[in-house]
Amino acid sequence: MKKVDCKISDAEWIIMKVLWEEAPLTSAKIIEAVSSHKKWSPKTIHSLISRLVKKGALGVNREMAHYEYYPLVDKRDCILEETRSFIQKVYDGSLHLMLANFIKDEKISEKEIEELQKLLDKKIDE
Repeated sequence: MKKVDCKISDAEWIIMKVLWEEAPLTSAKIIEAVSSHKKWSPKTIHSLISRLVKKGALGVNREMAHYEYYPLVDKRDCILEETRSFIQKVYDGSLHLMLANFIKDEKISEKEIEELQKLLDKKIDE
């Protein structure tokens, strides 16, 4: 998958998650998957698909009787970009401030603390 700008709206993320899970899919299959947890009209979903195609996040196979859509961007790349954007916007780019606020304000289990410690220890060893 190519690396592209992953500026994807919250609504578009829902479409992308469906296609990252299973692709290629026709618009009918995407509508079916999205409609199971969102009350959006098919026209709204078609609009979101079209926007994602224009942005270069989705590709479309027009050789089929019913067009099939597939992701052109990697889920992990988009998650990383979204995370960086969030940290920059909310915490002025400070990962330390974000983690400190999260750890201070959230209820974290002992198991989660151990998992975080393992991640930090692994990062030190790199």
